[in-house]
Amino acid sequence: MKVSGFTFIRNAVKNDYPIVEAIQSILPLCDEFIVAAGDSDDETTSLIENINSPKIKIIHTVWDTSIREGGRTFAVETDKAYAAISPDTDWAFYIQGDECIHEKYLPVIRKAMEDNLHNNEVEGLLLKYLHFYGSYDFTASSRRWYRNEIRVLKYSPDVHSYRDAQGFRKNGRKIHVKPVDAYVYHYGWVKPPAGLGNKMQSFNRFYHDDNWIATNYPEIADFDYGNADRLLNFKGTHPAVMQRRINAINWKFHFDPIQLNRKMSLRRRFLQKLEDLTGWRVGEYKNYEVL
Repeated sequence: MKVSGFTFIRNAVKNDYPIVEAIQSILPLCDEFIVAAGDSDDETTSLIENINSPKIKIIHTVWDTSIREGGRTFAVETDKAYAAISPDTDWAFYIQGDECIHEKYLPVIRKAMEDNLHNNEVEGLLLKYLHFYGSYDFTASSRRWYRNEIRVLKYSPDVHSYRDAQGFRKNGRKIHVKPVDAYVYHYGWVKPPAGLGNKMQSFNRFYHDDNWIATNYPEIADFDYGNADRLLNFKGTHPAVMQRRINAINWKFHFDPIQLNRKMSLRRRFLQKLEDLTGWRVGEYKNYEVL
């Protein structure tokens, strides 16, 4: 069984992405790892080279910053990495630059790969998500945020990244997946207010025009952390590869749960209560077909 990891990245230093940790978190499962390194104006490529693993293959790409169609650039770059995967690959493991897999889930994921290797109905593995928010001590949830996504795929040249690279399609249709009891730890919202504001400004350049960005994310602005519906204290452990970054945290994150609750409409409160009681998320977007 051959496993190939793949990812894309650009300006990881400037935007404080834990790309090294992301790669290292799944590298033990991979026989090769493809990194599509964009035309950064910082030391991103050096960061990846310094991982110093013979498994890693870096391909250099140039981002088309003129595309502002719903983050389509991210899917284009993902496809560049995927296209460089060895054709004898069985499973392709995708990780984004702000995601990590806890080492405790690696055996679970490997077993799911082995168990479904010859099951032609299974085209991908669906992983769960923990969205960390503000600091490493809190996870956030919102009905507008995804709870599951495809991160492991049966390799096929017919697979392509979809929309803004959150998911994948095969020959234009949804991929058939088997759920796995393993989590992706998403750290994209873990930054100090000023740093997150800068990241959002850079990120949204691939979704909106300059006037929208100037209005919503000015050059000097703190992020107000207002897009989460609920925050929960995280009682578990983080991936070992993240420990150095966690120890270096240099800001305090405070939030007012009452203010968060007040921002929710009556409709969203009702739907959240229904989800809490039944596990059913009304109208949930699913970019996959669960077998």
